[in-house]
Amino acid sequence: MDFGFTPEDAAFRGEVRAWLAEHADLASDRRAWERTLGRAGWIGLGWPVSGYGNRTATLTQQVAWAEEYARCGAPPRSGHIGENLLAPTLIAHGTDEQKSRFLPPVAAGEELWCQGYSEPGAGSDLAGVRTTAVRDGAGTYRVTGRKIWTSLAQEANWCFLLARTDPAAPRHRGLSFLLVPMDQPGRIEVRPIRQMTGTSDFNEVFLDGARARSEHVVGGEGAGWRVAMSLLGFERGVSTLAQQIGFAEELGRVVRTALDTGAADDPVVRDRLVRQWAELRAMRWNALRTLGGSGDAGAPSVAKLLWAGWHQRLGELAMQVRGAAASAGPSPWSPGVPYQLDALQHLFLFSRADTIYGGSDQIQRTIIAERVLGLPREPKS
Repeated sequence: MDFGFTPEDAAFRGEVRAWLAEHADLASDRRAWERTLGRAGWIGLGWPVSGYGNRTATLTQQVAWAEEYARCGAPPRSGHIGENLLAPTLIAHGTDEQKSRFLPPVAAGEELWCQGYSEPGAGSDLAGVRTTAVRDGAGTYRVTGRKIWTSLAQEANWCFLLARTDPAAPRHRGLSFLLVPMDQPGRIEVRPIRQMTGTSDFNEVFLDGARARSEHVVGGEGAGWRVAMSLLGFERGVSTLAQQIGFAEELGRVVRTALDTGAADDPVVRDRLVRQWAELRAMRWNALRTLGGSGDAGAPSVAKLLWAGWHQRLGELAMQVRGAAASAGPSPWSPGVPYQLDALQHLFLFSRADTIYGGSDQIQRTIIAERVLGLPREPKS
């Protein structure tokens, strides 16, 4: 399957590869890297409109960009939440004023965003959010509540979040989608969450009367659920293919380790390695198939189930081929010094969360059962 790549796509891929090779040395500073991407017009390739400082690209060219970006070893994007989640949502639901205000800084890599959905008592149950937004009579809302698992909150300039603006309305109808500036000392506090990998990719965000302007409500007051569900539909797409490039590199590292340790002599281990390779290839063809428009309403949920389980099994296999050495750090432990992990240990520990974040496996199966297969809805308490 070649997914319809054309000579024009090949030329585009060559341009991308050459540009990345020339500018890769600038990627050490992630904030500056976003601005470099923005100046070249590489942010917003997938937007259905241009004119905001972005260039647009066909679907196959977006695939080429994502694959080449992953192959060159460039760092994870700091601006992907604004580019791939907020921007398509504003294009679909925002006012002209909102688009003019927020899309150009995203395309320029100047403003970074985070997503305020999950809460301690409302993770997968998104309609159960308790954060409130109350009009104060001065054209603004006062937002009070607590968000959790907020990626990149420590770097973000803005947060788009769900808050309850009508506590008397049914759960799904009393929510609004607000754009909130993060630079509000005394009103917004960000606390990093230390993970078992030793890093802090997620944060808690505490809002105590944080201000949001009334003209920064997307879709209108009370339309938050509809806007939020639309945004979730943008979460998975071309980026899945880039993710698989990273998976292939991790699999290659596991295979090399199995050869070095002699674990590959075990026929059971060899079988597991081959199975991981075959399943990764199948995920690629499935991703290309659904990008081509032949998927169904459950395609994003199916894709999430596939890659999350696959990645967890790869982490487990990485520990198996290491043997007893998997439980030891790469350097002697010293008091007061954070523990160190090598790449395979980090893979194993971080991948434990794959079946939870971004929509747990249980939620994905419920979506497939109810919305695709038409099975009876799960009883609610």
